[in-house]
Amino acid sequence: MRKEVFMKEILITTESGSDLPENLIRKYDFHVIPMHVIMDGQSYDDGTIPVERVYEYYESTKKVPTTSCVNVHEYIEFFTQMRSEHPDSVIYHFSYSSNASATYQNAHTAIEQGEFEDIYLIDTKSVSGGCTAHMVAAKKLIDAKKDTITDYAALAAEIQDIADRVECHFIPGTLEYLRAGGRVSNAAYIAANILHLKPLIEIDGPGYLQATKKYRGSIPKIAGKFIDEFFTRYDLDRENIYLMYSSGLDQKTLDYMKDRAVEAGFKEYDYVMTGCVISCHGGKGAIGLAGIRRE
Repeated sequence: MRKEVFMKEILITTESGSDLPENLIRKYDFHVIPMHVIMDGQSYDDGTIPVERVYEYYESTKKVPTTSCVNVHEYIEFFTQMRSEHPDSVIYHFSYSSNASATYQNAHTAIEQGEFEDIYLIDTKSVSGGCTAHMVAAKKLIDAKKDTITDYAALAAEIQDIADRVECHFIPGTLEYLRAGGRVSNAAYIAANILHLKPLIEIDGPGYLQATKKYRGSIPKIAGKFIDEFFTRYDLDRENIYLMYSSGLDQKTLDYMKDRAVEAGFKEYDYVMTGCVISCHGGKGAIGLAGIRRE
């Protein structure tokens, strides 16, 4: 007699720094735990206040709000709730790059301290739209295997490998926030403003954010060159492309990004707007792209 195999429910969780669009959260049933933004000593959960509050705070104080990751206690509460609502489930938790935040280490500690079983921690090695790209690709892989999979650890390793094929680049709309946060010197800020330079930030293999080159001009003027170079440099899976931006980017540029993606042969595209945490670093009007390289 053939032994019946009972498949476990699989959940996908992440932090708000993944900037998952609401339509994808609903479509794929993703679960999100918020990171935090601090203004005048008051902590706000990312996603509970509009991004414009970040900009208003900076404009009135010339200080960038500070950010904090999810702490160990919050993770334990979150995973406990997931377990309560979904007994006997398998959880794949996608963490913001371990080399860009303490979220990964805190999640790891929470899993150990809470003695949670069947929770697999995935290091996206990315941020924002890069995390989104990884999670959607993983969800499609899970859906393709969910009726036959019995080795959930092996599936976790397969999901982790996707991180090495994610490409994520962005260009801050302004260096004001990076300067105010101490990430760019005053001299570099002045020089960049005089020369109308915008740095390209790439997420490298281990998950570090690296400034690799500079574009000259406004975001609308350099968008075409940025997009062309990204599409030419990488052999991307044409199933989907993620169009990243921060509030303040003009609609004409948003439409242009979409049109270029369609012209390049992408079957689907999703806009990924940065939330409060990411916007504290990139400021208004940032632009970015994230996709998955073909195997």
